[in-house]
Amino acid sequence: METKERILLRAHELFHKYGVRSVSMDDLAAQLGMSKKTLYQYYTDKDELVDAVFATTMEQNQAQCKLDRQRSENPIHEVFLAYDMVQEMFANMNPSVLYEMQKYHPATFKKFHDYKNGFLYQMLRTNIENGIKEELYRADIDVDVLTRYRIHSIMLAFDPEVFPNNRTRIVHIEQQLLDLFLYGLATVKGQKLIQKYKNQRTKKLEVK
Repeated sequence: METKERILLRAHELFHKYGVRSVSMDDLAAQLGMSKKTLYQYYTDKDELVDAVFATTMEQNQAQCKLDRQRSENPIHEVFLAYDMVQEMFANMNPSVLYEMQKYHPATFKKFHDYKNGFLYQMLRTNIENGIKEELYRADIDVDVLTRYRIHSIMLAFDPEVFPNNRTRIVHIEQQLLDLFLYGLATVKGQKLIQKYKNQRTKKLEVK
């Protein structure tokens, strides 16, 4: 593994676990077993490093979303596949990450904001439109409103004012919000598929 990639990977792990603000460049250098001078040869400051970490995360997320759409059986299955990715991403994630990024690294947060309201918005909107065509989602809903609602509900779990004890509950909160969204959106035909995929997930967990 090249040095720059190793720095990026370790920074991602530390930011994910402890939050962005609490991990200094000194901390990172020590974790990597290198001098801070060497670290700055690859990333001129923490802003650049934070930007690189989140840019990589967004690229990986985008690729996975596209893959999930290709391999999904239907729009509801696509949502479950996407949730598997979200669950893995959020399982040990410090909920302060997004708020610290917004406060201390606004340029990077702006890119995240654009990604959320650009790529993710379009993916979710297309999912809902496809679900309506396949009669899995209700046809009487406002697609734009429900798309925006879903995007912001995903972020809700990270808001300490809404969920003050969210540190160990993000996955649980996200599951509750997803159930509310899907059951509210689905037709009877769609609800049967939701239950099917929930049962499949339960069986997988029992095997583990």
